[in-house]
Amino acid sequence: MTTKTLNLQIPFHRADLGEEEVNAVSEVIRSGWLTMGAKTFEFERRFAEYIGASHAVAVSSCTAALHLALEAVGVGRGDEVLVPTTTFTATAEVVTYLGARPVLVDIDPRTLNIDPLDMERKMTGHTKAIIPVHFAGMPCDMKEILEIAAQRKLHVIEDAAHALPSEYQGKRIGTISELTAFSFYATKTLTTGEGGMITTENEEYARRLQVMRLHGIGRDAWKRYSAEGSWFYEVLEAGFKYNLNDLQAALGLVQLAKCDEMNLARERIAKRYTSAFQSLETLEVPVTLSDRSTSWHLYVLRLHLEQLRIDRSKFIRELADRGVSASVHFIPLHLQPVYQRNYQYKPGDLPVAEREYQRSLSLPIYSPMRDEEIEQVIWAVSDVVSSWSR
Repeated sequence: MTTKTLNLQIPFHRADLGEEEVNAVSEVIRSGWLTMGAKTFEFERRFAEYIGASHAVAVSSCTAALHLALEAVGVGRGDEVLVPTTTFTATAEVVTYLGARPVLVDIDPRTLNIDPLDMERKMTGHTKAIIPVHFAGMPCDMKEILEIAAQRKLHVIEDAAHALPSEYQGKRIGTISELTAFSFYATKTLTTGEGGMITTENEEYARRLQVMRLHGIGRDAWKRYSAEGSWFYEVLEAGFKYNLNDLQAALGLVQLAKCDEMNLARERIAKRYTSAFQSLETLEVPVTLSDRSTSWHLYVLRLHLEQLRIDRSKFIRELADRGVSASVHFIPLHLQPVYQRNYQYKPGDLPVAEREYQRSLSLPIYSPMRDEEIEQVIWAVSDVVSSWSR
């Protein structure tokens, strides 16, 4: 490895954006129509086709998508919703928007996804829904989750913020449960800067989502400032301001067209990482399962800390000293002050998630990574291991 390569500063993420995206956004600006309109609806149609879903409803974030999905299935005050503790806070916070209680569930140590056995243990007569989170892009055990949900007559809303385009038993994520929420945040596998999408096979849900994302106004209200629209509109429900706009949709359309290409690039990086790290006894590489495929939104290494003379935080600082930015996904929710204060969670309540969190770190993995950047990540990790092994 050359000196030049060792001097690179590698960010944790860099979006795969180019002139196509610039031109697409410029075209929208020149059109004079900036808010939700024809581009947004084209993006919805194309996304539904790509996933294989009957309906796709574009919204302002995955948080908005989860909120609207829970509202659509009737979650309300006094209900409980099962959520893995290993997730971003948005997954649980949306439950509270509706007056319901998020019930945190431990994770499967193999996949870091929600543990169906612990999920069953946490169910009560108040349980209304389950939100499985496809952590890092690896699909949850959906067959088992859906069987449990069917027995209890529970709703299942998938948090697929990481899972485009992941597959489970031959089906693309977004076609399996009642509702699935996707994220198009700046760091995701498809980005519109900010944004999200909900897919469903249920037409009634789709109509509800379309109305509730824009103040509860009738579905064609967006046309009221166009030549074909009318000043008259009806407010059907007390809705939300959760619509995507055409500037974001223009980005999304270009990103969607290269989604498979970007996915293959991440998969190649993941294979190089795994090939380099799987023989190191101090490291545990991500699991791959034969009945599903991951989007490789994250590449999560787990450290065998008993074989190292440093902890995870020091390991990340050592990587930074070698020009590599790493991160951690996620601090379990039961360790966060708001969930401890409001729901009396405490350290030790969800031991698997806590243990895995303490030894996990996420490496850079994004489609525009250059070969020399990938090689530097591999060198940096290997060098830290060599320097600090017992």
